[in-house]
Parts: sequence; structure tokens; C-alpha cells
Amino acid sequence: MQRRRSSETPKQRLQVHHKNQTDLSAWRKGGRIESEKTIQSHPSPKDQKNDSKQDSLEEALSYFEKVQDRVSLKKNHVLQKHLTTVESIAMQRGLPPEGFDVLLKVALSGKLADTVNTRLLKSLVPASVIPETSVVSAVSWLCVSKCSGNIQLLFLRWLITVFDFIDHKEQLHALYGFFFSFLQDEKMCPYVCHLLYLLTRKESVKPFRIRKLLDLQAKMGMQSHLQALLSLYKLFCPELVTITLPGKMKTYFKNSEGPWKAAINTVRRRNHENPPMFQPLLLGTAQPQSRKRKWNTQLIISASSTNRNNLEEDREKNCVDLYSTNVSFPVEQLQTFSQLLQNIHHLEFPSQMGSVLTNPLLLHYMNCVKDESIYLRLYYWMGQTLQEECTWCVADNNQYEEEFKDFLETVYKTECFLQEGFSSCEEFLYKSLPLWDGFCCRSQVLRLVSWIPLSSFSEVKSHLYDPLAQLFFTSSLYFKCSVLESLKELLQNWLNWHVIHLDSESDSQVHSLNTTLSGLVNMVAELIHFVGWISTIGLRLENNPTFLLYFILDFYETVCDMYLSYNLPLLIMPPAGVFYPALLSMDSVSLNQLCYIMYRYRTNLVAAKENERSKKKILQFKFSSQTYQEYNQYIIAMVGCLWTSSAFQKDIHPQGLHMDDELLKKTAVQEFKTSFNIVYHPAMMGYAVLFLQQAWPDDTTFDFSLIKGKKWNWYLEYLYAQGLKGLKVFIESSINRVSQASHSKAGNVQV
Repeated sequence: MQRRRSSETPKQRLQVHHKNQTDLSAWRKGGRIESEKTIQSHPSPKDQKNDSKQDSLEEALSYFEKVQDRVSLKKNHVLQKHLTTVESIAMQRGLPPEGFDVLLKVALSGKLADTVNTRLLKSLVPASVIPETSVVSAVSWLCVSKCSGNIQLLFLRWLITVFDFIDHKEQLHALYGFFFSFLQDEKMCPYVCHLLYLLTRKESVKPFRIRKLLDLQAKMGMQSHLQALLSLYKLFCPELVTITLPGKMKTYFKNSEGPWKAAINTVRRRNHENPPMFQPLLLGTAQPQSRKRKWNTQLIISASSTNRNNLEEDREKNCVDLYSTNVSFPVEQLQTFSQLLQNIHHLEFPSQMGSVLTNPLLLHYMNCVKDESIYLRLYYWMGQTLQEECTWCVADNNQYEEEFKDFLETVYKTECFLQEGFSSCEEFLYKSLPLWDGFCCRSQVLRLVSWIPLSSFSEVKSHLYDPLAQLFFTSSLYFKCSVLESLKELLQNWLNWHVIHLDSESDSQVHSLNTTLSGLVNMVAELIHFVGWISTIGLRLENNPTFLLYFILDFYETVCDMYLSYNLPLLIMPPAGVFYPALLSMDSVSLNQLCYIMYRYRTNLVAAKENERSKKKILQFKFSSQTYQEYNQYIIAMVGCLWTSSAFQKDIHPQGLHMDDELLKKTAVQEFKTSFNIVYHPAMMGYAVLFLQQAWPDDTTFDFSLIKGKKWNWYLEYLYAQGLKGLKVFIESSINRVSQASHSKAGNVQV
């Protein structure tokens, strides 16, 4: 095992013996390297200030390094001064890598009072990375029990928080058994489980460790942190963990981030504006990594994320063994799809699971190799991040809304790539939607809604439909349209899932209670009924706007074709509160959409009826007679309006257009019977005017009564030429007309 040389003492690392600056002096200069001569000749006020800070930090580190006997903070002005210096610089700019070895050693050695040790540990805010050797050295102090239990606990919490800032992890993995021994301590057990969860590999799973966890569970009860570690063990070695574990946990571990999270964010923002120079030097890469927020830090695969040391020096050696089955392939060297195919069975996944989201090759790997441990790690990381960083659930996170938007966008793109939703996102939405104002990260949240996996209706109704409905009714027209678009995509994703898994009976998910065919049919039906309900109310609230009606009808374009296009034995007609506003719309686009939708309903219903009669039923489901009855009522109303001018007399729907002639005469409309046919309909009258102008250019009276007989057919052809394809297929499928070969007799129409 190769390791970095760590024989140099902290004191030696702080000294400057060459012309080039050390990492500390580069940190002092705020990212700009100049020769000492130039700096001395032209000192700027900013350089002088940074020099002063750097000198103070060096002095403080030198003091703490030389502490031998137990020192009291009380009345010790020197200790107070250096402690304040460390805290101030750590909170302003973060500590350079060289400082961690000294401060961890003194904090865990027991030479200082717990009050001082606590303040030192809370000031360990990294400006870039944390050397693994410093962490390993600190862990060694736990063996001699010099520090109190509270300090040990605080150290573990710090280690979990900064886990992804540690430059290498190989030596930490070697200490897996040492950390495991701390499970005996009830106070430390939750945090030790959390740390072990981050460190666990397949080779870490041993029978004696499983027995120990089971004994602890029997002693402590069903603790979430123990279940999390057992779940991970079971995914790696299912033959060793035979007990049944809960399929889904809301939260596995306690929040360990304590005081460091806010400080790291502050340091990241300052250093992002003025990045310190030591970042690329320590990482051994050509480009510095931006210190963004927790998730953005993990979205980049660093040269050390897979525990490879001295990457640049060993490149030639590694290239020889890249495709050897005995050597793990470092993920940072994965550049092409062919490399993925040749090394897919010995790919070493990164410690930072967030980096998977932005790497298409690793996403391909997840699709090809169904490794449940990877999904479990990703779900845990994503669930924790979403819960802790949500800008409307956590008050202090408002200033990071743009970054949270970017993160949600990345998660959404990953779901699109994998063509499946994450259960951790589902839980996040269920928890956060009741608190959401409908404005913050609107586009990203609604996109995530479209990938909610299939689950029980009770959960979806109480956690999704109810909060969405409240926001839908009280928000703007644009928000209503965005919700409808999201729910349409959700329906399509559920239907696509059904098509993909229809013939995959061996898939374990198909046998799940909630993903059987009957369960899917019920879930889809409830979604359609929900959309119909909010659409009806939304149209009334907004006074039937064309813009909203377009999104509603766009949803039903998917609904009307579920039987033939998605092989789902379900068809649900739109409610009257949607159908009649579309039929009487002032806009030809809405009317054309409705005609196409009714045409597709007819095609699907006819196919279903034929399959029933021929006993070739698809999936052995039948449509109810109510569906056929409702369709027939709508067809009578449409034909009565658009063709036979008898809607007011023949419409039999309970919420339809039927009215007595006496009432119609009181409206003072002379030709009320023809008010909604394809000539006089408000949505079609513009076409009629243009047709009259072309047919009779000299006639300025616009006599619509001229459009009859042969002219009626010409008018239909004119409408078809204007792109009204929905109207065309509806008339051709739902209205029995005389043969087109004899246009002279086309005036005779039968329904």
C-alpha cells in the first residue's frame, strides 16, 4: 500500500526554506504565487493583512504543538489569545491542511481542559482538504483514552461531517475494525454506525460483525442506525444476513453536522471568490476544485475519491494494469464507454456518492449492474442532503436557493437518465410539500414530482395530492399549468414503467403489492380523477382561459390512449367541467384538441369491445358500462353542436346543454339551433369568414347561410387544409356521411 510521506513534523512544514511558498503562505496570499523578492518590494495592504493572519496562525499552531503539561484556560492570556486566533481564522477562511495534525493531536491528547478541546474541535473547518494521515493520527489517540467521552463523541461527529473532505480513505478503511469496537458505547453507537456506513465495503462484512449487530439490536431494540448498517451488510452479503429488515426508513442517522456545516458554507463562499492556492497542489490535479456546498463538493470526482495515492506518478504503471481482473479500476480514470465495458466487474466506486449524479458512465454502470448497495448508499446520501439543505424547510438556507436549485436539477436529470424515480426524493417531497410556498424552486420541485415512484394511494393522497391541491387553488394561472404538466409527465412515467415491466414477471418489483396490475390501475385511476377534479375547479376559478384548457386537454391526450398505446386496461372520460368548456371554447385549438381526444377514445373503446367479443381480452380486464355510456353522451353533444345543430334538444348528459325551446327563444338569438355548428361556432367563425372571402371575394355581406350543400364540403376541405386534423379525424370516424365520390349529394347526413 502506497502512502504519502508524513515523516515531516508540523513545525518543518510551517517553515520556508525555498523560493516557492509553502501551502500556508499560498493560503496567506489568497491564491497568488509570487517570488519573495517581489512581495517584499511591493507589499499591498491586503498582503500585509494576510501576512499578519498567517503569522498569527503559525504562532498559534507552534504554541499548541509545544504544549506538554495540562494547561488551564483560566487566567492564561496566551492560551486565550492563540485559541481565539485559531477560531477566528477558521471561521473566516478555514484552516490549511497543515493545521489539522497539530490541533487534532492537542484536542485528543487530554493536555487541555474539555472546554478548550471542544472549542478546538469546533474550529476544525477545512479550507480545502484534510490529510488522511492527520485523521489516522488523531484516531490513534482514542486508543489511550486520554480524552473524555464527550470529546470522543464530538470528534466522531466532526469526522462524519468532513468525511468527504479527507483526501484519501485507504488507511481509514484499515481502521474499520477499530471503529467497530466502539459500538459497545450506547452514546457513541449511532455515530459509529454512521461512520461505518460510510466506510463499509463488501470485504468489511464478516459473520462475527453481523452477529454483534444482531446482539446489539436484541439489547437496544430496533434502532434505525443498526438497521441501516444491517441493511447495507445484507445487500453486500444476503446469504449472511437472513433476518427481515424494514424496506424503507425515513431517516437512518441523527444529524451529525453540528457547528461545522454553517462555517464550511461561509468559508466556501469566501474562498470561492478568492480561492486559496493550496487546493490544486494537495489534490495532485491540474485544476482546482471549487469549494461549493456539500452536494456540489461531492458532484466532482476528485483524484483521491477512490483512495488512489500518487496518481500522476503511477499513471504509466496503472495504464498497464487497467484491464487486469485483479486490479480495481479507479473511477477518476474512467473516460470512455469502452473502458466501462472492459472494467465493469472491477470498477471501484467513489466514496462521494454525489459524484455519480454528474457522471454518465457511472450512471450507465448503475443501469447495467443492479448493485443494490450502490442504490442504498445513493439513497441515503441524497435523502440526508435533501432533508438538511431544503431552502424552505431550514430557515438558514434561504441564501443558498440558487445552489439548491442546481442540485435539484441535477437529481432530476439523473432520474431522467435512469428512467426511474428515487425513493429518497419521494420521501423528501412528501415531507416538504406541506411546507412549500409554491414559489421557491418551483420548476425543479414539480419536475421531481413527475418521477415519484408507484406507491400506495393513501400515501400519495395525503402527502402529494392534498398539498398540491391547496397550492393549485390559491396560486397563479401559470402555477396551475405547471402542476398539470408535471402530473401529465408523472402519468406517462407510470405508464412507461408498466410497459417496461409488463413482460418482466421475474422482476421482484412486479410482485410487490403496490406494483401489481390492479394496484397500478387503481393508482392511475386516482391520479386521473384528481386531475379532473382540480381542472374543473381551476377552470371555474380562472374563468375558462384557453391557456389552462390547453394543458388540461394535453393531459387527456395521454389518458384517451392508455389502452392501445400503453396496454393498460383503463379508460376514464374527462369530467363534464372539462368537456363542455372545451366544446364551447372560443379558441379553435382547444376545439381541435377535444375532437382528436374523442377520436382516440372511440378508437380505444372500439378495440376493447372487439377484444371482449372475440374473447381475446388484454390482461383480462373489462371496461365498465358507465365508460361507454359517458362516451356516447359526449358524442351526442358534440355531433349535435358541430354537425346537426341539435345540441340543445338531444344532449342527454346531466350537466349538458339541453334547454327547452321556450327558454332559448327568450335569449333573442334568431338562429340559436345553429349557434355551435362548424360554421357559426365562436371558435370556427373566423375560418368561415376567410372561406367566404375566398369563395365570394366581391360579397361583403358575409352571408354564412351560403355555406351549404356542395359549399359545405368545400368548407370542410378548407378547414382540413388549415391544420384542423383533430376535427377531420373526428368527423370521419364519428359521423356517417354519404360517399365522398358524390359531392352533389353530400348534403344528406346521418348520425
